[in-house]
Amino acid sequence: MKRGFLLAIVAAAISLSLSAQSYENSRYYNPNSGRLDYSKGSHSLGIDAGDTYYGFRIGPSFSTIHSGIDELNGKKSQTGLTIAVVTGIPLTHNVPLFFETGLMYTEKGGKKNSHEEKILYNLNYLEIPLVVKYVYEFDNDFSIQPMFGGYLSCGVAGKTKDYDTREAVRSFSRNYFRRFDGGLRIGCGVGFNVVYLDFVYDIGLANISHDPFESAHNGCFYIDFGVNF
Repeated sequence: MKRGFLLAIVAAAISLSLSAQSYENSRYYNPNSGRLDYSKGSHSLGIDAGDTYYGFRIGPSFSTIHSGIDELNGKKSQTGLTIAVVTGIPLTHNVPLFFETGLMYTEKGGKKNSHEEKILYNLNYLEIPLVVKYVYEFDNDFSIQPMFGGYLSCGVAGKTKDYDTREAVRSFSRNYFRRFDGGLRIGCGVGFNVVYLDFVYDIGLANISHDPFESAHNGCFYIDFGVNF
């Protein structure tokens, strides 16, 4: 838990550092004042075609692990934390279509909780989203932003806790889970001025089980809050 908390702080620090580096590249940056001026260069506070945008995200994650191996099967949802910094790169200057990527710290895993046993799986990742997003503006303030693509991630920490035996082992070990994961990402965001909210689901396609005969896959639903600038 302490390691996960420290990793969350590190990810937040990285996110803030990257955001600070992108500050002067924002389409709203005013070199005369050294600040972001949202009346500068656009009639809209939304994202226009051809613009590059940057964003910060934070929110809860709700994850599961599906496996043919009973000892790795965490079908019940586990709640975690997500912190991310993203950038949207325009794919065309005429249509508000963007390639969005960035760096994300996310806590995944699952639970097994029955009258026979109680096991908690914690899998914490550094993740790179790779999605295409379309920004549909209803007016100068409000937009809907559907997205589709994938993700790549590397496990950095986590423990599997068996409450019946009172044992805790590293989740990313030979008897449990592989560190590397990847899969599909689908979701939709909502923008209001610079404020942003999205709902995203990760479908794990990579086999994260070390067992040569059975597989295990992550599934994770996110609700992220943040800003775009």
